[in-house]
Amino acid sequence: MTDNSTRTNRIPDVDERDRRDFLKALGLAGSVGAASELSLSDLRGAVGEESAEELATVGERIRADLAGGLDGGLLAGAVTGIEESVAALPELRAAGFPDAPDTAGYAALTEPAWDAYDHLAEVGFFASAEQHLPEFTPDHVRATVAELIRAEPLAGALADAGLGERERTAVVVDATTENQRLAQWVSTARLPANPDEYDPADVAPLHQRALGGGLLWIDELDQHLWQREVVLTEDHLDAGVWDAKRILAGTHLFVTAARDLAGPEDLENSQLAAALAGGSALAVRGQEAIADDVFRISDAERAPMGGNS
Repeated sequence: MTDNSTRTNRIPDVDERDRRDFLKALGLAGSVGAASELSLSDLRGAVGEESAEELATVGERIRADLAGGLDGGLLAGAVTGIEESVAALPELRAAGFPDAPDTAGYAALTEPAWDAYDHLAEVGFFASAEQHLPEFTPDHVRATVAELIRAEPLAGALADAGLGERERTAVVVDATTENQRLAQWVSTARLPANPDEYDPADVAPLHQRALGGGLLWIDELDQHLWQREVVLTEDHLDAGVWDAKRILAGTHLFVTAARDLAGPEDLENSQLAAALAGGSALAVRGQEAIADDVFRISDAERAPMGGNS
């Protein structure tokens, strides 16, 4: 791989419009000065507990439905493995583009997440989550985001997933301001019948698609970066690494909630529901972004002839 050790992955800034829309969606417009740097930690005290009340019933249903059957040890190992995978991203980024088509640097990062995914699919966890969690309506996204801000255990889980304060703020603001994009991800039961292309009965539950789809995009990175190096720039690579981090962080949050459900059940019901919905939302937005940032670039975005600067 080429040496790009001086480069880092891209963390998008929250612009003034997104900042304004984010605070308005949470009912916090005017609570933070325009000159202040937006920080979830600073907003924690301003977010009320109404969101917790909305989500608590959902979390209670999920607990009742999934009592027993989860392998806490497997899930705990997956959580640790995902944290190690996120920690390995800077080294992969510094190495640059793969030198060979059989490189499996990025694909190796998803192995712990796939272990958790396979277990959760086997025990029906994703089906239960789809049954009990509301879809990504603006109100549900707002309630989920408010709980991610309010609940310190959830902020701590995102920190454990390797997201710093700016990164946590960026992904939460993105999920809030892009709630219309999230709303396009509907439950399997609401998918329109299309016999020429697919049978809805064969489509995985919503949250399974969120996590599994994101992991598949990361798995494709090695081959794609090697094959398309001539048209990709260093900025594309920066964006791809950031998007992969978002996917892994969302998966980590979701699996953390599942692990807690298996024991010791430290999360409150509202926090459980918010972690599952929030983790899925982060994975959805990460996979949509990685597709646009790295895989579906236009001719205008491609590297100039003679090198990818």
